[in-house]
Amino acid sequence: MTVKLLGIPYDAHSSFLRGPALAPSAIRAALTCGSANWCTESGIDLDPTTNDAWTDLGDLELPDDAADAVELIHRGAADAIADGSPLLSLGGDHMVTWPLVRAVSDRVDGLTILHFDAHPDLYDTLDGDRFSHACPFARIMEEGRVDRLVQLGIRTMNPHQRSQAERFGVEVHELRDWDGVVPPVTGPVYVTIDLDALDPAFAPGVSHHEPGGLSTRQLLDSLRQIGASDAVVVGADVVELNPARDVNDVTAMVAAKIVRELLGLLIG
Repeated sequence: MTVKLLGIPYDAHSSFLRGPALAPSAIRAALTCGSANWCTESGIDLDPTTNDAWTDLGDLELPDDAADAVELIHRGAADAIADGSPLLSLGGDHMVTWPLVRAVSDRVDGLTILHFDAHPDLYDTLDGDRFSHACPFARIMEEGRVDRLVQLGIRTMNPHQRSQAERFGVEVHELRDWDGVVPPVTGPVYVTIDLDALDPAFAPGVSHHEPGGLSTRQLLDSLRQIGASDAVVVGADVVELNPARDVNDVTAMVAAKIVRELLGLLIG
């Protein structure tokens, strides 16, 4: 099996600012700019000229229309993993996680999502939009796509989303109370990382600056914990990079670092 890298340039249902559609190209540029090498912290050399354990499929072509985009993302992801390969997706806003998880859960039973974010993204609708990037986990949970949804780094809960978390049995670890230990997980796991899980000091290139977030080191240590667990990472995404707000490509480089570590987890 070969890990499939897939760009999802979609942000038509971002609620505040557009820009995450530019993320796939920005992350690839950071990966290949020569500023850093291809090695993960565990020592896996991901240099695509010598490592055939992963391949980049390029970007999907997507319309603004939400229903059409959801179907095309689902179909593109399903095609990518039809041979049983793990999937790592780049960019877009967080709406894209819904069709991506739909594709993975079509093939994998008993899926757990580990979700790193400032926001729980559990709105039933936001501004009347059920396709909003603030709603993907409501859609995933109401479809019964996963056995567990574990959210880490949350710091923007409101009454509606608390009610939604209770309704769906979501395990929410608000950052103010979280000790940095990833809850035990076993079996197949999908990891979704919204870059605003990080404090804006580490990731200014996001649409929603939410102070009081994780450090890059804390997030990387969380990924290391996942790798040391009994979980099997079968899919992942990195979303919500907004290059239009980045400063000297700092956030793109952070995203590239996270992508390398996720590739390492997916290769195993």
